[in-house]
Amino acid sequence: MATNKWQHLLTEENLSSQIEAARAEGERANQTEPRARSACYLPQDNIISIELTNNAIFSFPPELAQGLADASPKALADFWMPSSGDSIHWDSLGVSFSIPALLIGIFGTKNWMSQLGAAGGKVSSPAKALSSRENGKKGGRPRKLIQNTSS
Repeated sequence: MATNKWQHLLTEENLSSQIEAARAEGERANQTEPRARSACYLPQDNIISIELTNNAIFSFPPELAQGLADASPKALADFWMPSSGDSIHWDSLGVSFSIPALLIGIFGTKNWMSQLGAAGGKVSSPAKALSSRENGKKGGRPRKLIQNTSS
C-alpha cells in the first residue's frame, strides 16, 4: 500500500493552525490595505468609480482594464464586491480585480500591461505632431551632453 508522504502534515492541528494564520493575515490586510465601500459604472462618462472606505474616490475608464475594454454598458454595470471590499468582480465577463492592485495601476496581466504601455507610447495627436514639426525647425532633439565626473 502506497502512503502519502504529506499525510503527517495534514493533521487537524496543522489545518487549524493554518486557518488561524490565514484569518489573522486577512484581518491585518483589512486594517492596512485600501478597501472599497461602493462602486458604480457611470455610462455618461464611461468610467468605473470606486469609493474607498477612507472616502477617497478612484475611477478609471474600462478600456484600461483587461477584459473590460469591449464590454457593453450593461455588462460593466453588472459587478459585485465582497463585504470585505478587497476586490471587484464581473462574473458575466469572467473578470476580477483586487482593489489594492487597481489603486497602484495594475489593470491586468504583465503582458496586458506591457501592451498598454506600448500603445500609449505610439499615440499620436495633433499637438504631438505640431510639437515634433516645431522641434524639427529648431534642429531636432538636442544632443545629450556627456559630463565627465571623474577627477
